[in-house]
Parts: sequence; C-alpha cells; structure tokens
Amino acid sequence: MSQRDYYEILDVAKSANDAEIKKAFRRLAMKYHPDRNPGDEATELLFKEAKEAYDVLSDSNKRAAYDQFGHAGVNQSAGGGFAGGGFGDAFSDIFGDIFGGGGGGRSRVRKGADLQYNLELNLEDAVFGTTVKIKVPTMKHCTTCGGSGAKEGSSPETCSTCGGHGQVRMQQGFFSVQQTCPNCRGQGTIISNPCNNCHGSGRVKEHKSLSVEVPAGVDNGDRIRLSGEGEAGESGAPSGDLYVQMHVKTHPIFERDNADLYCEVPISFVTAALGGELEVPSLSGRLNLKIPAGTQTHKLFRMRGKGVKPVRGGSVGDLICRIVVETPVKLNNEQKDLLQEFGASMGKAAKKHSPNEKSWIDGMKKFFEDMKS
Repeated sequence: MSQRDYYEILDVAKSANDAEIKKAFRRLAMKYHPDRNPGDEATELLFKEAKEAYDVLSDSNKRAAYDQFGHAGVNQSAGGGFAGGGFGDAFSDIFGDIFGGGGGGRSRVRKGADLQYNLELNLEDAVFGTTVKIKVPTMKHCTTCGGSGAKEGSSPETCSTCGGHGQVRMQQGFFSVQQTCPNCRGQGTIISNPCNNCHGSGRVKEHKSLSVEVPAGVDNGDRIRLSGEGEAGESGAPSGDLYVQMHVKTHPIFERDNADLYCEVPISFVTAALGGELEVPSLSGRLNLKIPAGTQTHKLFRMRGKGVKPVRGGSVGDLICRIVVETPVKLNNEQKDLLQEFGASMGKAAKKHSPNEKSWIDGMKKFFEDMKS
C-alpha cells in the first residue's frame, strides 16, 4: 500500500527497539482508528499505513528484510492493509497488556503464596548459630487427590465457557477487554466430582514442622528463605517460599551494633581514681580489664576480636566496655567524715584534679559572654 518509509510513518529512529516501536504504533492507533473517526477516509488510510509499518517493524525477520531491501524485501510478506490477522489481532497485541493480556493462552499456573515466620532468638544463638524446630500453619497439597481437587477416579473437566483458557474476551467498541472467566474463576477447568478431603480446592490446612539452620552472625531483620515451604498453589501448582525473619531478643548485659558488642561496666570511684583490674563478661568467657588511674565515666575500652563475626563475612567485631563511675550511697558517719577530710585536703588545687569540671565551667562562661555580645 504505502511507499513511505516505515520508520518515518511511526516517527521512530532506525535504531528503535521493540518497545519504542510498539509505543509509537499505540499512539497512532489511538489517534487514527476508524471507530474514533467514523466516515473519515483520510484517517482510515493513515491508520492502515501505520498498521502496515508496525506489521513489518515488529517482526524481526520482516524488519531485517526491509532494512536490507526496502519495500521490495517485504512486498510478499507485508501484504498491506488488513491482510492476515486484521486489526483485532494488532489491537490485542498492542493493548492487551492493559486489559488483561492478549494472546488467548491458557491461564497461568499460580504459585502458592509466600509465608513469613518471625523467629525469636537470644543473642548467643544469633552470634554462634543454632538449629531451631518450628511449626508453621500452612496450606498443603491434598494427598488424597494429589492436588487436583477431583475425587479419586475422576479428573477436572475443561471449562465450557472459556474453553480452558481461564479468561473470556469481550469486545466493547474500540476496546477489546479480557476478563477472568466467571465460570471457572480463571482455572480453565471445572471440578464436577470434588475430592471429599479438600472439597475440590486441592489443598488442606495443616501445621508442618521444619528444622531451620540459623547461621552464625545473623542479626535483627535478617531473613532465611526456605524454598517451596510456603503455601501450596491451587490445583497442584508449585508451593511458595517460607521466609524466616530473625528477631534477636534484648540481652541483659550486651548491646549489639553490627559486628561490635557493647556492655556497661560500673566501677567504684576509688577504682576510677586509683586504677585497678576487674573481670568483665564476654560471649566467649571471662576477660580481665585493666582500669588506669583517673578513668572517667563513659571512657571506652576496646577488646579486639571479642565481638561478632558477621553472617555475610568480614572480620570479627570488638567488645567495647563503657565505664560508669558509681557515686557511693548509704554512707555512715565515719565514711562521710573521711570524704569531708578528703575534700578539704584538696584545698585550692581541687580544680586541677577535676579536668572535666574546669573545661565545663570555662565553656559555660563563654556561652554567657556570647549571649551578652
């Protein structure tokens, strides 16, 4: 029909991919279709021209012949006008993805739903790994009918409404709409003699026991996928997956931050002032921590390699001890007197023994001076 360049008709570059060609024809089809322009011969010719160009450029073999030999290379195959499938086929190809998908194939087998199980772990099991047995409520394939839903000795019958496609097509003027078959609900088959055990669904409810291998180093939010351990699909379709999500319980001593572990270590003000050595806990056993003289609250001591080895690899983290200096309480009179004597012994040199207090006072003074200026 047309001798205009097909790329020019669709207004696309010669390097255009399939998606760009399809999008260009969609735009022209919406604009020039005869149903939208009744009695307008000029727009009908433009539509036929666009369809001819699309028929060639959307077919890899025809497009290759056209690119090499021009119109002469596709005269036999292009046909022109509405030859071959006609507009109905072209419309289904271009717009079917909007209205339920064209092509008229059988309904897709639906994989069963994925499931999630929240697994609570203590910190030790998360760090070193463990094996946990869990019970999961799920839908499994019926063993009586093998998941078909039909009573023993019978089988599902092809749906007479959709012919086994699972979908029916309705023509509504310009649009061709594909909908789920109301008779078989998209299955493509009808169960005339349902299984007594599953009542035709092909699935039954039950709790199944599973053994979950928790690898060392998992953390909050990490998930383990157990393939095929989710819900069974309908009518014998494959099962979904089970995702086991980790929830690490709060530990009475340690806090985890990625690969590092933190713990607070309370010490007396005497130990903080004079120094000393004390035992601290770790997940691998007891450790000795040396406290230097003059240690202040919030001082951090890092113990290399005593943290967590991450599940995704990398070096082992550290154990970080955060010092908290405790103020003595419930003092008797003698102890109070001793503290008074100690305070008095500091005299005018008290400030040099409290470096943090001095720097704080200096900062406060500067703050008020800045406010006045």
